[in-house]
Amino acid sequence: MSETVRIAMDAMGGDNAPGEIIAGVIDALKEADDVIVYLVGKEDVIANELSKYSYDEKRIEVVHASEVIEMAEPPVMAVRRKKDSSIVKALHLVKDGTCDAFVSAGSSGAILVGGQLIVGRIPGVERAPLAPIIPTEKGASLLIDCGANVDARAEQLVQFARMGSIYAENALGIDKPRVGIVNIGAEEEKGNALVKETIPLLKECDDINFTGCVESRDIPFGAADVIVCEAFTGNAILKLYEGEATFILKALKRAMLSNMRSKLGALLLKPALKEVLKDFDVKQYGGAPLLGLNGLVVKTHGSAEAVEVRNSILQCRTFKAQHINEKIKEKMKLGSDDGV
Repeated sequence: MSETVRIAMDAMGGDNAPGEIIAGVIDALKEADDVIVYLVGKEDVIANELSKYSYDEKRIEVVHASEVIEMAEPPVMAVRRKKDSSIVKALHLVKDGTCDAFVSAGSSGAILVGGQLIVGRIPGVERAPLAPIIPTEKGASLLIDCGANVDARAEQLVQFARMGSIYAENALGIDKPRVGIVNIGAEEEKGNALVKETIPLLKECDDINFTGCVESRDIPFGAADVIVCEAFTGNAILKLYEGEATFILKALKRAMLSNMRSKLGALLLKPALKEVLKDFDVKQYGGAPLLGLNGLVVKTHGSAEAVEVRNSILQCRTFKAQHINEKIKEKMKLGSDDGV
């Protein structure tokens, strides 16, 4: 990639800021020579952390922000009142075109609100969904929406499917990604009013590969490449997914260390097990993009460590290189012309 990618990084957001955030930035700069990062936050804190590393000073800009939006603050009020916060100032760098993308492990609510109020939605996009990548038996799938729109309408779920298809095809390299809608059964007559209203609309879309209903238990087995739902359902699926993965890992570790025989077996299994677990590590995918905005906004886990921060930055490179925003703009324009 030769085109420079400029990323506004919230240096103060997340449980491990600024240490892991800046460590991830340094790792990303080592891997990608076309990236420039604007570290936004308290200048003295950032400078102290940067002093631990050797790096190309031309590729890091420090933008001072005197305030930090805390996790527990009401998002709308915080975004409006804390104009000099790291989240707000970084989002303005995307809005004014200084940066191509914004990445943060900070307050989800403030990022969602700020992304839509400051960066703004692409014309024709009614709601901007949060779309994390999740591991499955068949590779990566996109879960959309997982936290931004708990009361979405059928027409908005159709837009989620269209935007998610573009992202899956161009960022994940999936040809004609299979689109499924989350339901309590495979039969179309099942489900709540929203699902029943959305299914016929998805069937009418000739620009997506809609394959029908997906039950939650089938998601880990790769039942669909783009998994469509409103945010309440999506967030519940995501949190259960993450919690179950942690539980299984702890149970395996407990079993393997329970006695001498299991410890010996664990030593033999360790190389193969590490390869399997690597496929199910969500950190490798980076953060969750908020699709449908005028610029890229990416939310990483609040507990993000350096590897997830690095991968989120590399994810932004792919987003720009594949012109995903431009493709979404074109798709939404065509959708509006078709009356969807």
